[in-house]
Amino acid sequence: MKTATIAILGGGNMGASLIGGLIADHYPAEKIWVADLHEAPLEQLKSQFNVNTTIDNAVAVKTADIVMFAVKPQVLAKVATDLSDIIQERKPLVISIAAGIRENSLQHWLGGNIAIVRSMPNTPALIGCGASALFANQWVSHTQRNEAESILRAVGLVVWLEDEKLMDVVTALSGSGPAYFFLVMEILQNAAEELGLPKDLARLLTLQTAFGSARMALESTESPMDLRKKVTSPGGTTEQALQVFEEANIRRIFADAVSAAQKRAQELAKILGHETEK
Repeated sequence: MKTATIAILGGGNMGASLIGGLIADHYPAEKIWVADLHEAPLEQLKSQFNVNTTIDNAVAVKTADIVMFAVKPQVLAKVATDLSDIIQERKPLVISIAAGIRENSLQHWLGGNIAIVRSMPNTPALIGCGASALFANQWVSHTQRNEAESILRAVGLVVWLEDEKLMDVVTALSGSGPAYFFLVMEILQNAAEELGLPKDLARLLTLQTAFGSARMALESTESPMDLRKKVTSPGGTTEQALQVFEEANIRRIFADAVSAAQKRAQELAKILGHETEK
């Protein structure tokens, strides 16, 4: 079976992490092209992974079976429009990881009838622990779905969505979610320091507790609620702490935060997308 040639447009953190994941999965470096306007990241990627590099997007795309847009959402319209003739000629699978850009906007810029997979990975993909949701349009074949999944699976967990509108929820949950957990870690560490724990110990205990809790939840068949209850002894210290959270209506705070992120994702889609998009 032919190994697909992949063109990754954008050599930033996410593009680099995807290349690293593919190489770690033994994908042939000679089948990977990366394009970026800046020489420095290209030199680093060439040195580290021995992939093909170019400052010209068209050069990367002209032999590609799969084209991945890993550029900033603000420039995607121009990048896609400039490549529309080549894309129409080759009809590759297009994968976009640009946040907030709907499939129909990208389809419009590319000229129509193109197989497109939208993906929303998150920053833990940089260390191979990402969570990515994918949505495929009607032009994507079964083989292409498998190809897209394999690429994103190289940097973490992959799930498929059948309704593109849910991508905004994913953006608010797993896309923005790492920042929520980092904030909780920051708050817990600061609280421990204020109570007298040395900074290095407060940090280490906070991070290991977060890591251990996430791993327990991943490896357990029990729900987070059941796991929480097991840690909470009646009349104990944990119960007292949780009572403070509940009195502050922490559930409502998190629900409002995720809802606000979802609404912003919807707003950005209208701002950055094709002007006729509904």
